[in-house]
Amino acid sequence: MAVSEGVLLGLGNPLLDISTTCDKDFLEKYGLKPNDAILAEEKHHKMYTEMVEKFDVEYIAGGATQNTIRVAQWILGVPNATSYFGCVGKDKFGDTLKAKAEEAGVRVHYQYDEKEPTGTCAVLLTGHDRSLCAYLAAANCYNKDHLVLPENWEFVKAAKVIYVGGFHLTVAPPAIQALGQHAFEENKTFCLNLSAPFLCQFFKEPMMAAMPYVDVLFGNETEAATFSKEQNFETENVKEIALKMCSLPKKNDKKSRIVVITQGTDPVLVAKDGNVTEYEINKIPAKDIEDTNGAGDAFAGGFLAQLVQGKPIEECVRCGNYAANYIIKQSGVKTPDKCDFK
Repeated sequence: MAVSEGVLLGLGNPLLDISTTCDKDFLEKYGLKPNDAILAEEKHHKMYTEMVEKFDVEYIAGGATQNTIRVAQWILGVPNATSYFGCVGKDKFGDTLKAKAEEAGVRVHYQYDEKEPTGTCAVLLTGHDRSLCAYLAAANCYNKDHLVLPENWEFVKAAKVIYVGGFHLTVAPPAIQALGQHAFEENKTFCLNLSAPFLCQFFKEPMMAAMPYVDVLFGNETEAATFSKEQNFETENVKEIALKMCSLPKKNDKKSRIVVITQGTDPVLVAKDGNVTEYEINKIPAKDIEDTNGAGDAFAGGFLAQLVQGKPIEECVRCGNYAANYIIKQSGVKTPDKCDFK
């Protein structure tokens, strides 16, 4: 299947990753640990400006869903094959984020918030350790009104596959519902990522409201276990959980739901039509692993890059593993100009 412009659409929380090498004194100044991932508190707000003033920094277009869309764009290699919605601030970081995303070939359609600054994530490297501190800010302010503007809805109509990161369940459930309903009415493919265990726990209502629209569900074994507990599946067996996820109520009966569960170095599980298939991964020597944080985002990007081309599931998984393997060898979700996946 030929790849058309805007074939893949993502909705998520855009963050500008600001990456630098620093010393432990800087971490201690802001109460950060060498290997941690936290949300920023008020005491961290000045840190982002200080990083830029004090260190050589690198800017990367980040946020889980935007990472996934960037990886898919990299693999597809067709200009503007992907589109992305989210909210940023009217500031320098928002301009940088847009430039970095477009540099990667993603056509971004940001909503601009007048009050909140662009969401940022400090990536502080100390040796092999990596401390993450995310300040969501404007990313929390996206709303459905922006999505349904006629000029923006045109990009929704152009998409064949729609992908939503679970983190956006905390931001704009009505926008997710609108995308799901559109996918259902037009027989498009709607994808959701569980994204984090806490979403399965504390944002069950919007998650389960979106679930009937979901054709492809992504998650890892930890998220699946939490989902099972919260939905009273009464099993810790990941294969059984995946099958139960498949059988949850679904609006579009023209498509079978596909559930894709990654398990770190263990096989990827794909459930569909009452069966679970295991796909082995290519294990990478520990010495070659730089950073595993973006592995799940990259896997989804690789999978989607083949899905939009109508490729079989085994090819989607193979590309997902390829992308994850590439990204964990880098610090942060960075891609070269050309992809050599074959």
